[in-house]
Amino acid sequence: MTNPLLGPWRAPYDLPPYDLISDEDYAPAIDEALSKARAAIAAISTNPDAPTFDNTIAALELADEDLGRVLSAFYTVAGADSNPAREALQRDLAPKLSAYGSEISSNKALFHRIDTLWATKDTLSLTPEQERVLMLTRRGFVRGGAALDGAAEDEMKAVKSRLAVLGTTFTQNLLADERDWFMPLAEADLTPLPAFLTAALRAAGVEKQADGPVVTLARSIITPFLQYSPNRALRQRAYEAYVARGANSGATDNRDIAAETLKLRQTRAQLLGYDNFAAFKLETEMAGNAQNVRKLLMDIWGPARAKAEAEAAALEALLHADGIAGPLEAWDWHYYAEKLRLAEHDLDEAAIKPFFQLDRMIDAAFSVANRLFGLEFEALDVPFYHPDCRVWKVTRDGEWVAIFVGDYFARGSKRSGAWCSALRSQSRIGGLEQRPVVMNVCNFAPPEAGQPALLSYDDARTLFHEFGHALHQMLSDVTYESISGTSVARDFVELPSQLFEHWLEVPEVLAEFATHAETGAAMPPELITRLLDARNYGQGFSTVEIVSSALVDLEFHDGNAPADPMQKQAEVLESIGMPHAIRMRHATPHFAHVFGGDGYSCGYYSYLWSETMDADAFDAFLETGDPFDPATAKSLEENILSKGGSVDAAELYTRFRGRLPGVEGLLKGRGLI
Repeated sequence: MTNPLLGPWRAPYDLPPYDLISDEDYAPAIDEALSKARAAIAAISTNPDAPTFDNTIAALELADEDLGRVLSAFYTVAGADSNPAREALQRDLAPKLSAYGSEISSNKALFHRIDTLWATKDTLSLTPEQERVLMLTRRGFVRGGAALDGAAEDEMKAVKSRLAVLGTTFTQNLLADERDWFMPLAEADLTPLPAFLTAALRAAGVEKQADGPVVTLARSIITPFLQYSPNRALRQRAYEAYVARGANSGATDNRDIAAETLKLRQTRAQLLGYDNFAAFKLETEMAGNAQNVRKLLMDIWGPARAKAEAEAAALEALLHADGIAGPLEAWDWHYYAEKLRLAEHDLDEAAIKPFFQLDRMIDAAFSVANRLFGLEFEALDVPFYHPDCRVWKVTRDGEWVAIFVGDYFARGSKRSGAWCSALRSQSRIGGLEQRPVVMNVCNFAPPEAGQPALLSYDDARTLFHEFGHALHQMLSDVTYESISGTSVARDFVELPSQLFEHWLEVPEVLAEFATHAETGAAMPPELITRLLDARNYGQGFSTVEIVSSALVDLEFHDGNAPADPMQKQAEVLESIGMPHAIRMRHATPHFAHVFGGDGYSCGYYSYLWSETMDADAFDAFLETGDPFDPATAKSLEENILSKGGSVDAAELYTRFRGRLPGVEGLLKGRGLI
């Protein structure tokens, strides 16, 4: 029987036939695709003809096309619907794929062809896009170790192989801790809680096959539990389990993995001639170096810490009013912050949440994309890897643009967080149009059977955020897949996602789509006003959470790797005066952004770097008097969303806005000045 991963995929949209794929199909399909890719690479590197852009660079773009297709299908389910067989295959694949990558980057004949093209680029009549792809390809080879020889080359291969294994293990340990822990609740524990939360806790109990309601470590469950449970002991137990992910002594302890990862990253950087990993990693980002990152973070830290300390004082007063003499603790913050929000802004999340139905928020995101970019969304009845997945065909002016997939609900088999990925990225190499298949994966609390799924306002922002990433993929309009969509500098990639969040705050969007789950009534204008007036409530807390994480990440990599990352984390937090009742958003043992792979390593600051641009970019719309101004939307698409990595990020933003912004817009947008 033909392996369904290797045959033609489901027509007409070339989607993975997940209903026909078994776990046993992945490994042989990957092995066959690897063999095919190796043969293609060998053919390019041994080509007797003189190197040209087409027979070397363009050929490289297509060399592992089948491998990428099979791997995207596998890693999609491995992240969103894991099981022991898939986890075992991930562990097997990590060194195998690292070895394949090392074979390519150490292929001297191949690198010689690329280097020859770079040296003679001015004689090749390349388009600007082709020259950019050539530059990025050569740079990737050099940074991958192509210029190394002998013992240094062998050591680089070993380092990259071990890092791949460590990243996979870190992520799987974290998933195991999140999957295995839950806290049963008695019926009496539910009495003070709002209906939406009790429903989520009961649904979580069903998912965990428990005898009753449970608290899990899914953020969409534990955060509202911390907000609403008056039982301080239960809050403490749940919170401490949440922050202990990856730090429980035993098989899932990530602390030694973090230490080894940092040491190997330093070795990798020094083999390439850099002083440390920060110098290596930041060289290709907008920030450029650690000094620029540190300046940004410290410019934000002062105002954020001052705001957070003021918030803490107000919350501690409420704690004392409840007869609790001790200091405000981290497990108290959400509970008293919710009380204070109700007192100061007359906002009760339990009253707000029925207005944020998942289906209506999806409709809202689609409507904004239609008004800005003319996109239309048609639901498709297509089997995917899990029944929760929903599939849409995206068109513009009747022409197919993309396929969009949403997988929105938390489950034990899904890693935490929210992300956007592409099963297939846009390209048109050789004149063949390849339409993107884009996914948003979230971890919203699933509803009870027959009930609508309700989101918090933060959940709705997450939905808009990830859909902004999806638009970056859908609207890509380049020739080469390597520079398509979100293939941009890490500290630029969050601009489209964070920018799209702003449209959730447009009053007319809320007026149309924030409708009550039971009555169907639109959110009253006065409630919209109170909601928007309170948008910066608690920003001291949230900004301190993210900036402290970014600073620890930076200090881990800017200098010698610490022997004990937990001690280094403590030293950094002490040096900046971390408020007592606030923790890092991602402490080291569960900092998957940094230790689950290289993507955001020494790059967690990227969210804040991009935020300096997103507020300024939205101002471009507001300055016209119309948040849907057609000319500005066209400029955004033409200068940023369609360009991918085909042009330097700073130049793209300057084309759109005329200049680069400062940090003032971020501080103002967060209410810190």
